[in-house]
Amino acid sequence: MTTTAFDDRDGVIWLDGAFVPWRDARLHVLSHGLHYGGGIFEGIRVYGGRAFKPVEHFERFHVSARELNFRVPFSATELDAAMRETIRHQNIVDGYIRPVAWRGSEQISVSGAGTSVHVAIAAWEWPHVFSDDARSRGIRLRTSRWRRPSPDTAPVRAKAASLYNICTLARDEAEAAGFDDALLLDFRGYLAEATGANLFLVIDGALHTPTADTFLDGITRQTVLSLAEDLGIAVHERHIRPEELHRADELFLTGTAYEVQPVCAVDGHSYEVGGVTSKLSEAYTDLTRSVTVP
Repeated sequence: MTTTAFDDRDGVIWLDGAFVPWRDARLHVLSHGLHYGGGIFEGIRVYGGRAFKPVEHFERFHVSARELNFRVPFSATELDAAMRETIRHQNIVDGYIRPVAWRGSEQISVSGAGTSVHVAIAAWEWPHVFSDDARSRGIRLRTSRWRRPSPDTAPVRAKAASLYNICTLARDEAEAAGFDDALLLDFRGYLAEATGANLFLVIDGALHTPTADTFLDGITRQTVLSLAEDLGIAVHERHIRPEELHRADELFLTGTAYEVQPVCAVDGHSYEVGGVTSKLSEAYTDLTRSVTVP
């Protein structure tokens, strides 16, 4: 995988309805979204040249915009078509798609009224977030001092760029301490999620996952819940206290980028990559590799 900075690559990016050279896909420094967090984004995986669940992602993209009180000026169908063209232009086989929308630079007051909305779609090759070794043995999490906010203080149903500032702070601190990612609690002290992935515990062979009322109910999370049902694995969505981590036999994370990622330790407590995690990981891999273009 290339290590070239993301603003200095070859290829094209779809920007506001047209393809522009990658290095020319810019925004003004006085863009409202940059100053006040008025931006949303999605992450979509490409497997074998085909996007996985793009309709669900673009529908959520529009929901996120409404939560932030603006409208995406392209329909989900138009965005899907633009994404497909972007995949073709970039010759993506196994990669990642990043749709993003933000408020423009018509004004710089706190109010966003009257600002335009810009949309871009970029694509790049990105087989996995973690190394093959980490994918097989698991990653290490550190419980963060940062917490997911209450629904009456932040738009928790949106994939809003502003909310990911919490994730950046938590992830930076975890990595500086030698961990792979951070585990966040919510404002009440219940288990919530990692910085970019949903959390699952395996207790006595059943799945337990936090209720998604302070964080995003991920598309991969929903997919894994469906796979568990198909496999006859019991599922409990509920509020989970941090001390219950010690009851779990297995732990894993789910997300578009993470896929099904085992966890081998949280703070000082270790976990095995067990049968339930392996079974769901295999089922998810089979599903994503079987997607077809309609």
